[in-house]
Amino acid sequence: MARIVMKFGGTSVASVERIKTVARHVAREVNAGHEVAVIVSAMAGKTNELIGWTRETAPLHDAREYDTVVASGEQVTTGLLAIALLEIGVSARSWQGWQIPISTDDAHGAARITAINGAALIERFKEGQVAVIAGFQGVSPKGRITTLGRGGSDTSAVAIAAAVNAARCDIYTDVDGVYTTDPRIVAAARRLDRIAYEEMLEMASLGAKVLQTRSVELAMNHHVKVMVRSSFEAPESLAPALSGNEGLVGTLVCDEDEIVEQQIVSGIAYSKDEAKVTLVKVEDKPGVAARVFGPLAESNINVDMIVQNVSEDGRYTDMTFTVPVADFKRAEKVISAAKEEIGYKELRGSNDVVKISVIGVGMRSHAGVAAQMFRALADKGINIQAITTSEIKISILIDAAYTELAVRTLHSVYGLDKN
Repeated sequence: MARIVMKFGGTSVASVERIKTVARHVAREVNAGHEVAVIVSAMAGKTNELIGWTRETAPLHDAREYDTVVASGEQVTTGLLAIALLEIGVSARSWQGWQIPISTDDAHGAARITAINGAALIERFKEGQVAVIAGFQGVSPKGRITTLGRGGSDTSAVAIAAAVNAARCDIYTDVDGVYTTDPRIVAAARRLDRIAYEEMLEMASLGAKVLQTRSVELAMNHHVKVMVRSSFEAPESLAPALSGNEGLVGTLVCDEDEIVEQQIVSGIAYSKDEAKVTLVKVEDKPGVAARVFGPLAESNINVDMIVQNVSEDGRYTDMTFTVPVADFKRAEKVISAAKEEIGYKELRGSNDVVKISVIGVGMRSHAGVAAQMFRALADKGINIQAITTSEIKISILIDAAYTELAVRTLHSVYGLDKN
């Protein structure tokens, strides 16, 4: 017997029929003798509808009341799932964030979890009761409902798993695991049996949509094993949860030392959420970088890749950096406003670029990974506009038109294609 946390996202609970399917997934684990907590999102599309209502009522609304409205989506789902479980003979009770409680700070709309008291949940486990918990929400120090922002339900699930000392947190989604790259681009992409926390964190932050970055970071910090499984498989066709990964269809996110045969490269990620800004002929003198990036930071614009090319005489430099596409026009406006202080000749911008990343913890101990990447792309006539690296990642910026060719090429070069 194990204690298992199961999380189901919006598409998994999009209708009453799908909620009944989720109930059968939960019943499978209960019948196997496991203690179970279930974290659910709002039904697909419901959160966006609720957000729309708040904006329609008042474009500039109180964030505390926004949370009150938006958190109601999960409340509906918890009640419906508890009813569905009771209908098939499984003892269950719905829980809202404030009832556990899931304590957060008071940053309404983007709150962070500060503590979870799992004692009441553990007592109910001993009574054989399934806890159906609202994801995405908590309670502020002042007793107000809060919401956790993007990826909040995944974060809730991992935090609950840590609080009740669960053997594992199973994230049920519309895919059956984490793949070496996007199967829609590379038909030969394969599902990974296991992936290290650090690799998953990089993949989540670089474009992979399977798990949210905050939840992976939380799992890594608290050593919570996370299993990505499909909610669209027939519940009866899936094996009950085990403490490890044996016999289960999905991908286990775990510590690096739990992966026996670690590949040099585990996956290829890509992100189209990139825009490039280039400043031509900036005076190359101390403090110039601060004059460029200071105003961007003050405007809460995140800068990612940075490349600097100094002229032969050392007087000028061309500076290129990337920002999120959503901040592209704002970044151009901020830099233009600071032109006199920065001292550049011309500003050029483009959002027709894509970031391709090669990820793998095995890169720490193997040389030549970058050279292999650059050679393969050169052979395909793909020009690299910017490069950044870390211990387990190499990211490049290329023309968006070459996205699929680059991903397919690198996937094959690093031996990730199916046999």
